[in-house]
Amino acid sequence: MTQKTSLVVGARGVIGGNLIEHLESLGDWNVVGLSRRGGIDRGRVRHIAVDLLDSEATADALQELSQVTHVFYAAYQDRPTWAELVPPNLAMLTNVVDAIEPVAPELEHISLMQGYKVYGAHLGPFATPAKESDPPHMPPEFNVDQQQFLERRQADASWTWSALRPSVVAGVGLGNPMNLAMVIAVYASMSRELGIPLRFPGRPGAYTSLIEMTDADLLAKATVWAATTESGRNEAYNITNGDMFRWSSMWPRIAAFFDLDVAPPLEMTLAEVMADKEQLWNGMIERHGLVSTPYSDLSSWAFGDFVFAWDYDVISDSSKSRRAGFHEYVDTEAMFLRIFQDLRDQRLIP
Repeated sequence: MTQKTSLVVGARGVIGGNLIEHLESLGDWNVVGLSRRGGIDRGRVRHIAVDLLDSEATADALQELSQVTHVFYAAYQDRPTWAELVPPNLAMLTNVVDAIEPVAPELEHISLMQGYKVYGAHLGPFATPAKESDPPHMPPEFNVDQQQFLERRQADASWTWSALRPSVVAGVGLGNPMNLAMVIAVYASMSRELGIPLRFPGRPGAYTSLIEMTDADLLAKATVWAATTESGRNEAYNITNGDMFRWSSMWPRIAAFFDLDVAPPLEMTLAEVMADKEQLWNGMIERHGLVSTPYSDLSSWAFGDFVFAWDYDVISDSSKSRRAGFHEYVDTEAMFLRIFQDLRDQRLIP
């Protein structure tokens, strides 16, 4: 078995964390995780804490990683506007490549995590199902800038790149700004605690529009597949569970898991209505014997507002990956229920 060494950038996020677990399970990978907070080393996994916006610190942190064969880039820094997202997110990727390329002579592949912003999903209704070959939209868009950077850099390099484009990613993980499953789980748990029904909080049109999800475990499998097969070289792939749904049908099933009634949707801003719920959450920790999780690390209500505002179809065509050989499929309803049960089993929610 040939041993490979991966550098997982953004190791503490839902995507990076699940990717590390998948790499561990394969048995032929050594893993180095990069994040601002670092992590706990175990087995063939070690963590490095570094501020990727600091080019010198990044170079110092990676200078001994001569065995790296694959870079899996899933780091992200949020900013208030789309234009402000470009400089930090492009700089972090640039700093990582600048640091690892000179010291890792066996570097084979750089994997880039993207999303539907490439298609303009964040701007409004876009052509669906979105295809990897769709024409670009007016910038700014850091996902596009990052891919163009890799394309330029790869022209004179021996390594190849791939870009994965998941829909909304769902998995178990705290402190991540883009974890919709955690948003829903905490919102539903608090609704139950308050003795109120579960109401869809988004725009009315979002309740009936088509949407799809990407399971974090499935995404990890797709990421490694694209990075280690001929089909993945210098290609972008949409990666989804393989089904689509409307919140109008999914919401009652989520409510049933939490033993809640469903009331008609009521548009509200979660970032506002959940701002005063820290005392409620702390009381739930004590009453239900939950893991003591700071309210600030619990969920990103702004991300929930973002997703629940999509009053248009948000779907892509994932047939390109299937034609290339990736055939994994996940039932989205089963995925949600599994994640909620995992959160309960870990005593993160009651």
